[in-house]
Amino acid sequence: MFDDLDIEALRSRPGVKWAKVGPGVLPAWVADMDFPVAAPIREVLEDNIRGVLGYPTWIEQPETHPLRAAFAERMLRLYGLTFDPAHIRIYTELIQSLQVMLHVATRPGDAVAMHTPNYPPFLQTLADMDRRLVPIPMIDDGNGWTFDAERLADDVARSGCRTLVLVNPHNPTGRVLTREELSAIAEIAERHDLLVISDEIHAELTYAPHQHIPFARLSPDRTVTLSSASKAFNLAGLRCAVAHIGDARVRQALDAQPPALFGEVSSLSVAATLAAWGRGDAWLSETRQTLARNRQLVAEGLPAAIRHHVPEATYLAWLDCRKLDLGTDPSTFFLDNADVLLSSGPSFGPGGEGFTRLNFATAGPVLEEILTRLRTAVDHHTVK
Repeated sequence: MFDDLDIEALRSRPGVKWAKVGPGVLPAWVADMDFPVAAPIREVLEDNIRGVLGYPTWIEQPETHPLRAAFAERMLRLYGLTFDPAHIRIYTELIQSLQVMLHVATRPGDAVAMHTPNYPPFLQTLADMDRRLVPIPMIDDGNGWTFDAERLADDVARSGCRTLVLVNPHNPTGRVLTREELSAIAEIAERHDLLVISDEIHAELTYAPHQHIPFARLSPDRTVTLSSASKAFNLAGLRCAVAHIGDARVRQALDAQPPALFGEVSSLSVAATLAAWGRGDAWLSETRQTLARNRQLVAEGLPAAIRHHVPEATYLAWLDCRKLDLGTDPSTFFLDNADVLLSSGPSFGPGGEGFTRLNFATAGPVLEEILTRLRTAVDHHTVK
């Protein structure tokens, strides 16, 4: 599926992924898939454009917003988890929803725990909002990525931290945290009265036999669950995200804000999300099959000196290039010597030095060319 994508057609796209690179360079950086949008989504957008683009009904009646019921229904169907639609809020993107939660639940100078390395805009959010990062270092134990729960508990207590941002599945390592790991976090959250803001945007891109467990299942009354159709269905440009506010204190703080302060999503983004969740599962199933194939291509096609653990979710491979002595940011080497743009490892914060991230959500022939270029560049480097 999707292997007939034409590189020149991809280069003509207006999106940032391909627009950023020059002629001859292959992009494998930002978390966009190259795959075309699912037919049901395209059809509903075309129907809406031919129709009337006036004010939607939920402007005057937010409680009737169709995404509230749709998200609750999807969480019940996929995970057997019951969410109250009245506790769901709609935002333009996941980063905005994170910033809104931090805005109402924390204050400048407050400590916020987060696994590191981590998604660069999340780290930048903490810096921009003057929140202190309490890092939870991801540890390579030889078999995969994990973390030290006892250290987390100590660091939370020592820093006076009251908020934890959980990214699960984890970006950039691709880990899907187990019930045991999540239970350890839940116990720490209960003991130290932590609000847990759980980013689960990659949940529907989990590979069997791994299973995504929503954190709200373990700690429903202190969890804010953030999600969107944007990653699984490749809709980032439409700008739509949802948040289930399980913590009553956060709901109260949000309700005290002016209702239009944080903006409103467009009717087109809502229609696309509803189509994705309602009629997009066949497309998503085929997409996951393609990604699973590509994940294996990466595992088999990387240069031997690059260490990586096969991701349990996402379409992102976290590459340990430290044995190659390519400096703190190997992405610079690969751009200069392989004409491949990868994500900068150091931009993911502590633990990112010597790493780079590869996005493998593209056509098989394009990915094979990317891997060939990486191998050739490494071969020339090691011969010198």
